[in-house]
Amino acid sequence: MITWTLPVWAALPVTLLLVCGGTFSLIGALGLLRMKTFYARMHPPTMGATLGVGCVLIASMLLSTAILHHPVTHELLIMLFMALTSPISAMTLMRAAMHRARTTPSSSGYTGP
Repeated sequence: MITWTLPVWAALPVTLLLVCGGTFSLIGALGLLRMKTFYARMHPPTMGATLGVGCVLIASMLLSTAILHHPVTHELLIMLFMALTSPISAMTLMRAAMHRARTTPSSSGYTGP
């Protein structure tokens, strides 16, 4: 079994980033439950997922760099993918919901612009 000792300079920021990432994700999930309309429900999970995953990936970069003793940057590609796809998918879902609400006004509370 391989054991690693994690230096304090890496353990503290990793712990803080993991707690922040979990908190952002929890806040996004609670926002999804708390908001009333579909349009209001789209924003908190999108932001919570993006910020939560970003914090967890930065923590992973720090941890891997500390253990392997060389910079590990694979997580940057994942963060770039999440930063691009999460807002775009939320915007696409909102546009589809707006289009649907225009064709069938009784299906949602949206009254249109």
